[in-house]
Amino acid sequence: MNPRAVGRWQHRLSDGRTQCDLCPRACRLKPGQRGFCFVRSSHDGVIVCDTYGRSSGFAIDPVEKKPLNHFHPGSSVLSFGTAGCNSGCRFCQNWDISKARDWDRLGAEASPERIADVACQYGAESVAFTYNDPIIFAEYAIDTAAACRERGIHPIAVTAGYMSAQARPEFYDAMDAANIDLKGFAEEFYRKVTGTHLRDVLDTIEFAVNEARTPDGGRVWVELTTLLIPGYNDDDAQLHAECAWIREHCGRDVPLHFSAFHPAYRMADVPCTPLETLVRARSIAMGEGLRYVYTGNVHYPEGDATYCPNPECGAVLIRRDWYRIGTNRITGDGRCPDCGVSVAGRWG
Repeated sequence: MNPRAVGRWQHRLSDGRTQCDLCPRACRLKPGQRGFCFVRSSHDGVIVCDTYGRSSGFAIDPVEKKPLNHFHPGSSVLSFGTAGCNSGCRFCQNWDISKARDWDRLGAEASPERIADVACQYGAESVAFTYNDPIIFAEYAIDTAAACRERGIHPIAVTAGYMSAQARPEFYDAMDAANIDLKGFAEEFYRKVTGTHLRDVLDTIEFAVNEARTPDGGRVWVELTTLLIPGYNDDDAQLHAECAWIREHCGRDVPLHFSAFHPAYRMADVPCTPLETLVRARSIAMGEGLRYVYTGNVHYPEGDATYCPNPECGAVLIRRDWYRIGTNRITGDGRCPDCGVSVAGRWG
């Protein structure tokens, strides 16, 4: 057993089982049993992350693809994931990875140090834990984040945020940035369509935005994404409630991305999200006072651009064509060159 793979959040129960305290599922496992995520199992009463050091889906991406529009725009990211997931989303876009049951065959051996070295080799400024959910390989992600930071590389988490209060601090404090899915704003939607619970995700988002700190004491940069599914989470009432909650609990400067759904996995019979839905959602969000709202998975330059938050200015600061940056006018200290107003983000 790799000692680095031993779960950091677990405790023994009086009946001989061991409880995994990593996520709200609190799986109680007998020796040999696996948790809901399938990749954390009990080895003689000790819960282990079986995918530690086994990675899949390596790619070099623009950071905008995560999506992060306010974190070193135009920089490159080494992206990877593992098998398994602790959510049960019926619309999963990466179900072949998240529901994989043969991680040993699908994954390649890659230590945290090796991943950091490869990122350096390819000139990536960041490493993103993505494709499935890094929460389920938290130990691996945290160790890789440390190895990356030693080499001046930014660690990024792309996650659904379904994590226990016990595990949040160590995980998010290891990151420089995160994109967290806020999949909808109704408990019924979360329970029926994702198999998780809204309250746990909201608690994670609040922690990541307001409390998480990088090792040097800075704030972790957070952006949010909502995949709009026709007839499920795209009604005006849900959108108004979501955006009002973000404004009141996270502030107006947290960027929000509305992405278009494409039929997948167990929701292949649901139509694609019309562009009009994304435009309407963006309008609602801005009407609720959010300063940076984007559209994704569609070609809509207006929804890709970053604008000056000063209502008396409103200048276009970054023009994007899909993930390609055409113009970036933000100054080195993160300000609008026309009016001098500060633009929230990590510009570098």
